[in-house]
Amino acid sequence: MGLNAYESIEDAIHGCFGENVSVKNRESRFGGDINEAGVLHLTDGNSVFIKSNSIANKGFFDAEEEGIRAIEQTGTISVPHLICKGIDRSKNCSFLMMDVIRQGSITGKTFTEFGYAFADMHMADTSEFVENGRFGFLHDNYIGASVQVNTPKENWIDFFRECRLEVQFRMAERALGSGMMKSAIRLLDRLDDVLTEPSKPSLLHGDMWGGNYMINPHGRGVLIDPAAYVGHPEADMAMTEMFRPMPTEFYKAYYEKLPKEDGYEDRKEIYNLYHFLNHLNLFGDGYYDAVARTVRRF
Repeated sequence: MGLNAYESIEDAIHGCFGENVSVKNRESRFGGDINEAGVLHLTDGNSVFIKSNSIANKGFFDAEEEGIRAIEQTGTISVPHLICKGIDRSKNCSFLMMDVIRQGSITGKTFTEFGYAFADMHMADTSEFVENGRFGFLHDNYIGASVQVNTPKENWIDFFRECRLEVQFRMAERALGSGMMKSAIRLLDRLDDVLTEPSKPSLLHGDMWGGNYMINPHGRGVLIDPAAYVGHPEADMAMTEMFRPMPTEFYKAYYEKLPKEDGYEDRKEIYNLYHFLNHLNLFGDGYYDAVARTVRRF
């Protein structure tokens, strides 16, 4: 069952907290590169976290809802509790409301338990998240501000080639130039020699860098801002190492449950190529060298 959708932020507050409740004040929070974010402190003492964007970009919040609900459905790892969403035409915005996640303290067990839970998510059943295929997702969603294509495929390597790398290479064609694009095509042609099929499909967070989790007051990891889809668990693990690696305890616990396979250290560069391409397309030439280095290597 989907979230209740309201016609304004005021209606959402009344519908979820009572007709006599209103916003007392708003506290701005960092919302990443895409959305505005803040905490609404209400007159009844409650607080809610709210993300907002243009009405045209309401699809961001539909996709986030679908990803969070998929992860929640696995019953393995914590995600934010969603409250409602909607469009406020008076403020010319779409919005998503959820519980505020209070920042907690890291304990000696935090990242061990987080690693176990992340592995459990990767081992969960995925049959309800893809129709007419084994890999992909129910709908396309977003990786940052870019559309993430989730067309179902039976074969993981075909999915990663056609729905991940090919899409981003096409977007980056002008930035890469003809010579690098020729190398990119050769890489795509030999992807079967580099990647492997997983033993089973896994639900992935999809954008698992160090800024997309929080530690709650119980000392447990909470996944936020997913770009969820069903794929190879190595793609998630590769991204955890890309910008801000997780603590050692996370990896030790994860690989106790899902041992690292031979050749992963090479494959992770191909998986992270997708994200470097996306950063090139979103943020410019500062990511060209990272893309070119991987393309030339493989």
